[in-house]
Amino acid sequence: MSLFGLGSRNQKTFRPKKNAPSGSKGAQLQKHIDATLGSGNLREAVRLPPGEDINEWLAVNTVDFFNQVNILYGTLTEFCTPNNCPKMTAGPKYEYLWADGVTIKKPIEVSAPKYAEYLMDWIEGQLDDEAIFPQNLGAPFPPNFRDVVKTIFKRLFRVYAHIYHSHFQKIVSLKEEAHLNTCFKHFVLFTWEFRLINKGELAPLSDLVDSILQL
Repeated sequence: MSLFGLGSRNQKTFRPKKNAPSGSKGAQLQKHIDATLGSGNLREAVRLPPGEDINEWLAVNTVDFFNQVNILYGTLTEFCTPNNCPKMTAGPKYEYLWADGVTIKKPIEVSAPKYAEYLMDWIEGQLDDEAIFPQNLGAPFPPNFRDVVKTIFKRLFRVYAHIYHSHFQKIVSLKEEAHLNTCFKHFVLFTWEFRLINKGELAPLSDLVDSILQL
């Protein structure tokens, strides 16, 4: 049972769950993640295991965090609608525009559910691209791998920021508050450990982030 498993009532994901590459180093590292998470020590769980390749570690965790956000957002799709959330915001000060640099080059204003849809499609495209996330053990990672990972985590943070600012009371009513907080704590500790998100990007949830990091 994963620390992040939700009850069957909420096993609706926004996108199908992604798996670590089968029969690969990724699968071994996934077992390590599950084992260390089971101990309840999140600070320990995020650290690079001794002797492991940092890119392999970043890759398998990227899949894991994608799945976590996917499940969390999936519980809110009936509440996070274009009518309720016409913009992708994190409180009154922050609005996120969408661009992927390929099909949408100029940032556009979209509703929160549309932003989440674009984002999950884009992340899936990155994860499924073997030139970026190689499936076979020993296959090289591209020179820009860390940059891609940073962009994925930066954008996943925006979903957390939107959930906390716009849907936290709904999360409480669904009795998923502890689950959300644990997922977010894990996310913050991991991104801080590997310096994946600039501090300024965390501003919408700065008080919560600081309390997690105990800065």
